[in-house]
Amino acid sequence: MTKVLTIIKKVILTIVGVAYFIFALAMTILLLNYNNYGVTQFGNKSLIIINDQIANEKYMKGDLVIVNLPKLENMKQGDEMFCYRIDSKGIPSLQIGTIGEVYVEENAISYENGETYSYEFIAGKTEEIHAGVGTFLSVVESKWGFLFIVLVPCFLIFIYELYSLIIEIKYGAEED
Repeated sequence: MTKVLTIIKKVILTIVGVAYFIFALAMTILLLNYNNYGVTQFGNKSLIIINDQIANEKYMKGDLVIVNLPKLENMKQGDEMFCYRIDSKGIPSLQIGTIGEVYVEENAISYENGETYSYEFIAGKTEEIHAGVGTFLSVVESKWGFLFIVLVPCFLIFIYELYSLIIEIKYGAEED
């Protein structure tokens, strides 16, 4: 009976360990794909987490919005776009606006309110909205979240494995 329980324990620990490893790897990949504005970006797709500054009726705080950056020629008046703005201290922020004009020759757009953005500062147009997922992602992608959710458990696993190795070397392997 104890042999069966030991096997079940090993299977469960293996499943949990593999799931945790995949989770840690996915979070690391998300963090390594940050663009210059602090947003995870894969090619033309960006993962935008809605915060207090850009929340509105359509996008609630904590939503995860996946945006796609279309070619400038495919943008048209009335499209809603996310753009990056850099303040005087060099801190980036996101803006949401409706395109008023597209300037293909100048490689820029302007919102209906007159703000103009070069193509390099355009994040993209909404493709998908995932309610509440952004809150979870913002915690995991934060410095402290990544430290306590990914790094500390990995360190503890390493210490446990090192301890197990020392015990095995000192006292020999367990016999079944």
